[in-house]
Amino acid sequence: MYFDLLTFAAFDIFLLKRPNAAQDYTVELMKIAREIADGMTQEQADALVHNIIVVTQGFISGVIDGSVKDPKKVFLDYLSRYKDIDRDTLRQNLKAFLDDVVPVAAEAGINLCVHPDDPPFPVLGLPKIVSTYADIQGILNAHNSLHNGFAFCVGSLSARPDNDLSGIVTDFADRIHFAHLRNTRLLPDGSFYESGHLDGSQNMAELVKLLLTEQRRRIAEGRKDVRIPFRPDHGIKMLTDYNHSYNPGYPLIGRLKGLAEIEGLMAGLEHYLNKT
Repeated sequence: MYFDLLTFAAFDIFLLKRPNAAQDYTVELMKIAREIADGMTQEQADALVHNIIVVTQGFISGVIDGSVKDPKKVFLDYLSRYKDIDRDTLRQNLKAFLDDVVPVAAEAGINLCVHPDDPPFPVLGLPKIVSTYADIQGILNAHNSLHNGFAFCVGSLSARPDNDLSGIVTDFADRIHFAHLRNTRLLPDGSFYESGHLDGSQNMAELVKLLLTEQRRRIAEGRKDVRIPFRPDHGIKMLTDYNHSYNPGYPLIGRLKGLAEIEGLMAGLEHYLNKT
């Protein structure tokens, strides 16, 4: 629920020791990361490595689990597979994929929706190509079909301060096929944390209003895929959530609270739109 850029840099540069990692950080950030790494006990350092490499990989059904004797080496080996893959190459690969699957999706009546990068900036030396307005525009233009769309994830896109989320919805609304509605709060050092659903750096009421307006436009246009499915996405632990071992971000009560908040927001906005 919290991306600590400074501690992540300490992991990347001084614990993982990824080749050329220092080039991705400012001198000041490196200095702080060094202090963080030097201040860790061996037990704390091992726990950080385990959480980032093993626990995170397990959460996304990755290939590195607790049975691996040297997870740092295995992780570095996997990262090295991308050493010749830059942003342009990754974009070309995605376009080749879309050229093959979009016509099939259109024939089957399926809407494809790529999820934004999370976080929406490079980490571990890996290029990111679904992070900005320009990235989304490029993907949609790569195959000009309503079946080639994207998932509007407020949480992911909002972790980058130069992203104008209202502008993204306004300009690409007809290609939004899924909405992930959660919020983040950005910190001065580049870190961010999930702050709930209604409270955060983004005006959730404005974004939901734009999505509801797009649904009304689709009805008037006669589209069959009128409704934009949404999920409250992540949630913050509360009440009995602390008695269970849920995956981070997926507590039952916390997510139900977020769902209720978004549903209430939608009901109020629908009432407003019906009067205008």
